[in-house]
Amino acid sequence: MERERLLQETQRENIDFIDLMFCDLFGRLKSVTISPRGLEDCLDNGKWFDGSSIEGFTRIHESDMLLVPDISTYIRLPWLRDQRNVARIICDVHKPDKNPFEGDPRYILRRILDKAQKKGYAFYVGPEIEFFLFQSKENKEYHDTAGYFDFSPQDLATDIRAGMVSTLEKLGIQVEMSHHEVGPSQHEIDIQYSEALKSADNVLILKQAIKTVASDKGLHATFMPKPFYGINGSGMHTHQSIFGGDNQNLFYDEEDQYCLSSLAYHFMGGQLKYIREIAAFLCPTVNSYKRLVRGYEAPVYICWGQRNRSALIRVPKYTKGRRKSARLELRCPDPSCNPYLAFAVMLAAGLKGIEEKIEPPKAVEEDVYGFDDQKLAKFYIKTLPGNLKEAIEELKDSELAKETLGETTFDKYLEVKSTEWRDFHTSITDWEHHRYQNL
Repeated sequence: MERERLLQETQRENIDFIDLMFCDLFGRLKSVTISPRGLEDCLDNGKWFDGSSIEGFTRIHESDMLLVPDISTYIRLPWLRDQRNVARIICDVHKPDKNPFEGDPRYILRRILDKAQKKGYAFYVGPEIEFFLFQSKENKEYHDTAGYFDFSPQDLATDIRAGMVSTLEKLGIQVEMSHHEVGPSQHEIDIQYSEALKSADNVLILKQAIKTVASDKGLHATFMPKPFYGINGSGMHTHQSIFGGDNQNLFYDEEDQYCLSSLAYHFMGGQLKYIREIAAFLCPTVNSYKRLVRGYEAPVYICWGQRNRSALIRVPKYTKGRRKSARLELRCPDPSCNPYLAFAVMLAAGLKGIEEKIEPPKAVEEDVYGFDDQKLAKFYIKTLPGNLKEAIEELKDSELAKETLGETTFDKYLEVKSTEWRDFHTSITDWEHHRYQNL
């Protein structure tokens, strides 16, 4: 949308508030609100804010930061505030000298996308976002007890999901599919694949929209990866492909058994090689690794296959005549991740694979959960980090991650995640009280 048309649009839609949105280093949505009368100046000069208050941004003596609106992201929000109309614009974060802030997650993704573009590549992703609905934030009881693909009356959230989908469509986010997931009170919404920056924007806004709709229904939506012991956790399986000139899917090759090109295999090889180094971005919390255990459809083993849903990377079966659908599904990311950083390191690992012509191992079409140590060794299958501490240790020596984030942002991310692990490691849990309080 052009500048003048945007100004006219806010008048035509009687907009009263405009949220300038961005996110911190850990994927938490932030915003400042302006009135329409301040929009023209904001478009020309940006909007100053205190960056020292945002985790992962600047130090206190470097607090002045600038929000620069991305006009293409303007949209009227499908809910009211104090009975008044609200719009939003997603912003890039700049420094006082008007240059991009190196720690802005959106800029980090832009930078690796620009690197890919110089090679003639456009990175497309399609995320599948899973989440749970609680009775309330305080009451973590199930909202329903339905199962996979169940329909009403068992699935009490059919109408609620419909409201979520309708809201997302009004926000310009095209939904491919929605359904009840395996766990009680667990749901999934899949959004249409698009260029990675737009997809990351969509994931950020989707989470806000789902929480808003749930709250309006008196419920609490959570993207916590593993809220309950003994049932499946929530993932964010992400479908990936590289497109080139004339909108050609460069992952497709009709002569190959899996209809994958050599470029796709090298991209996959890079992700398999570097996955342990970047796991702390894809599965970024202590709780993330309680999802990554055997028996709950979570990918623990670093391998790939087509029919194998226990594999880290799955190759969805190709449908004849749909060349654009050739893709790789990375199954370990979860919805607690910062989508900008997650997509950035995923692409960086894939590009490294292309540059180094890394060949992936042979496909594994058996259920890897049933493999013993001897069989795992036979197929050279390694595992993802078992907890956040292991992921942090892998990340520490990752030149790939340091290059992708920049040294300062890399160090900050590592520092905060290390503190998170130490806080967890020294905390006393209910499980410990239950187990040991009578000693």
